[in-house]
Amino acid sequence: MTTTEIKTNDRTTTPATTVRSNTTTPRLDFAKTAPKVFRAVIGLDAAARAGLDPTLVELVQIRASHLNRCAYCLHMHTTDARKAGESEDRLHMVAVWQEADHFFTYREQAALALTDAVTRIGDAGVPDEVYDRAAAHFDEEELAHLLALILTINTWNRIALSTAKRAGTDER
Repeated sequence: MTTTEIKTNDRTTTPATTVRSNTTTPRLDFAKTAPKVFRAVIGLDAAARAGLDPTLVELVQIRASHLNRCAYCLHMHTTDARKAGESEDRLHMVAVWQEADHFFTYREQAALALTDAVTRIGDAGVPDEVYDRAAAHFDEEELAHLLALILTINTWNRIALSTAKRAGTDER
């Protein structure tokens, strides 16, 4: 376990962050605690996927989950991708897609680049060249859905990480 200490006004230190162990139970059941919000995110997720290739959807969700270090979502989406017939080779290469671009179509590469930029938006925004590359491979409606998908998986990652969801416990 790693911790970072912070100073308090009584000159003692307390842990600012702690890495949770794999045996920790979830902090709260978001679906039960905030059912309207949970259903709204499910609705956004379903609307975002509409019209997008299911394989592309899983690749985007896997990539964002890698970047966000969300084991719960990564496990869920790699499992779903395998069930849909995705190859192990491609699943292993998503994390290093830029170095292994020959595993992915130009359209998938454009979607993965946009996923990287939107997920890491605080680093450099979404560069014009990344957006333009995606716009060259997706019509406006598809691009809007792709952006919504990226926003949605980032939301799911944040819900799972904030509530300490455990990988492999998906109840779908």
